Amino acid sequence: MFSGKTEELIRRMKRARIAKQHAEIFKPALDTRFAQEEVISHDDSSLRSTPVAAAGQIILLAMDADVVGIDEAQFFGNDLTEVCKELASTGKRVIVAGLDQDYLGQPFEPIPQIMAIAEYVTKLHAICVVCGNPANHSQRLVSGGSRVLLGAKEAYEPRCRDCFDLSLSAGESSDSDEESEAGSKQAEESSGRSSFPIT
Repeated sequence: MFSGKTEELIRRMKRARIAKQHAEIFKPALDTRFAQEEVISHDDSSLRSTPVAAAGQIILLAMDADVVGIDEAQFFGNDLTEVCKELASTGKRVIVAGLDQDYLGQPFEPIPQIMAIAEYVTKLHAICVVCGNPANHSQRLVSGGSRVLLGAKEAYEPRCRDCFDLSLSAGESSDSDEESEAGSKQAEESSGRSSFPIT
């Protein structure tokens, strides 16, 4: 978290529109942190989006799109991988943004699978709030054992490998848990080249 995944996704989608490409962006319907029908970055950049309950809906809704953006991809199931492959096989450029690790620092599916099939992957890092080094983890600061816990600065902070406290995230040394974003990545899939922004 806080590495600029959504900001980068928005930037790429705006560039596609400048190039006169029909670009559509989708997000999971369960992500209601900022706005129902917009993707909004932590620096308040925003772009209109379509919330979907399941990854499979994207195929139908993106039929006319040249470029398909998918934000918070970790909240979709593993079927998102097949959806990305299908979209790319029809000549669409697919840009995916999501966390590659959960709050315990474990791979957060389906991001690792999407990274494996992407032609291009960009991994973004936040800044560790403890020491100032590049951060590849999101330290969960509030209690809650669920893998998915929506939140922003009140619930998470970026930490580097050395400053990440697994016991804090797991709720062992305190009553806190963390959704570790472990570095952001971006990969894009386009007709013959995948580049899903997997963050």
